Amino acid sequence: MISTKELTRVFRTDEVETTALNNVTFKVKQGEFVAVMGPSGCGKSTLLNILGLLDNPTKGQYFLDGENVSMLKESQRTAMRRGNIGFVFQSFNLIDDMTVFENVELPLVYMGIRESERKKRVFAILERMKVGHRRRHFMQQLSGGQQQRVAIARAVVTTPKLILADEPTGNLDSKNGIEVMNLLLELNKEGTTIIMVTHSERDSGYANRIINLFDGRIKSEEQYPVLNYS
Repeated sequence: MISTKELTRVFRTDEVETTALNNVTFKVKQGEFVAVMGPSGCGKSTLLNILGLLDNPTKGQYFLDGENVSMLKESQRTAMRRGNIGFVFQSFNLIDDMTVFENVELPLVYMGIRESERKKRVFAILERMKVGHRRRHFMQQLSGGQQQRVAIARAVVTTPKLILADEPTGNLDSKNGIEVMNLLLELNKEGTTIIMVTHSERDSGYANRIINLFDGRIKSEEQYPVLNYS
């Protein structure tokens, strides 16, 4: 599903040049659950931004479903993300002045899906994420765990092929963190490919494979049995 070849990202200012990614080459098969780990500043979030088509590499190639998407224009990246890639962030990135229902519905609005179908999908995913009873509430009325459930609902309501998660339990206590990870594991078992950036050894135990980054390079890759915490 994903293939990168010598992926490099360099950030430049008038005085400083910083190499965030340095010749990163790897593949991800459809249906894998991959954790990307490494110390702060090693390039994890930069890699996730490129895989999510939020940024282009400075050089190298990125193939998504066999298509070279390395140097797409912003409008092309936006079109390709829509309905194909779902994002789950540590900070939730929900819109405060919209209700739970409206936050989850928003990606479907952008896709031009008719209202009756939108309602059907949103109600179904909110019930699955156990926040259906909160659909009329605003973000400040929810706990951190509930907000992350809403964020996952928004990410998967379009039934994307790929979910990119950046520290999805970073702002949660251990109980809510385990619940969120089990939700992601459930989605993965249904066939959704997941790439997750994490510092958590516990969370990485849910992955099929761990990619360790250091100074913008792949230091090692490890295959792990999948653990299901409950």
